[in-house]
Amino acid sequence: MSRNTELLSAIQIYFDALYTCDLALFDRVFHPACSLFDADEGAIVVDPIAAYRQVIAKRISPSSCSQPREDDIILIDWLSDASATVKVRLRIHENVFIDHLCLVKDKDGWRIVAKIWHLERKTAAV
Repeated sequence: MSRNTELLSAIQIYFDALYTCDLALFDRVFHPACSLFDADEGAIVVDPIAAYRQVIAKRISPSSCSQPREDDIILIDWLSDASATVKVRLRIHENVFIDHLCLVKDKDGWRIVAKIWHLERKTAAV
């Protein structure tokens, strides 16, 4: 399998994990030391992966509400054969996010080691 195919597979797992709120998929794609960052409120907020995992565990999944899938890869920037930054857009209920995902590949495959996200806009709920 090519590096591009493997990375695309990991990104799809990310999209699927957030769309279905599937913690098994979540754990496959996020490195256990990952942190998440945003500055939408004017200050940098850092969430450890354990806190974000709890958010996903409690969230009503978009799939359970029959929300149409809205997830796209905007950009892949290869840093090396084992590291890349990926810019994606996805919708979770009425929120449309832009995420920058920093991924690295090890013996277990591609994993997200850092995520910077931004709430791009709100849209009508389905």
